Amino acid sequence: MTDGAVEDSLAVRAGRMFAAYRDGDGSAMGDLVRALTPILWHTVRGTRLDNAAAEDVLQTVWLSLVRHSDTIAEPNAVLQWLVVSTKREAWRVSRVQDRARPEDLETTRAGESDGEAEVGDQVAGAEADDVLWRAVQRLPERCQTLLRVIAFAAKPDYALIARSLGMPVGSIGPTRGRCLAKLRLSLANDPSWEIQ
Repeated sequence: MTDGAVEDSLAVRAGRMFAAYRDGDGSAMGDLVRALTPILWHTVRGTRLDNAAAEDVLQTVWLSLVRHSDTIAEPNAVLQWLVVSTKREAWRVSRVQDRARPEDLETTRAGESDGEAEVGDQVAGAEADDVLWRAVQRLPERCQTLLRVIAFAAKPDYALIARSLGMPVGSIGPTRGRCLAKLRLSLANDPSWEIQ
């Protein structure tokens, strides 16, 4: 890996933003939130929490970072700190959250035909999402984690992913390909999955 690639990694960029925040640049926290929320969002949604609970988890984690910013000795460790904190908080919330929430299934009628079409589209989309998530959950844990992280990162930081998953950087692409192939096969064999 070249020095430029290391210098431009997400972990290093996050570290620079975090260091700037600790040095008094309040806008740097906003930059950090914008840069890392997609990855953290996907991390928390991987625990199957609903949107409201996922938002609460992220808010808790970001607030925790602000409160404990002085305890992180190495600014470049902030990304890993956030990912670990997000997983822990999501697991904690998922243990106490009731999986079946009737209000998630309820819809309100807008009284307009367009509203009814939207509800139908939302239900169909939710069913497809459910089938997809069940297929993802049947994958090995390593595949689940890898696909979740890579799917929502605009420019995945392969060095960080490799360290987090304990795998060589060069094996991430081939492993991702094998995981996607397993997912496609699982979906192809599921009669409830329809390719649109």
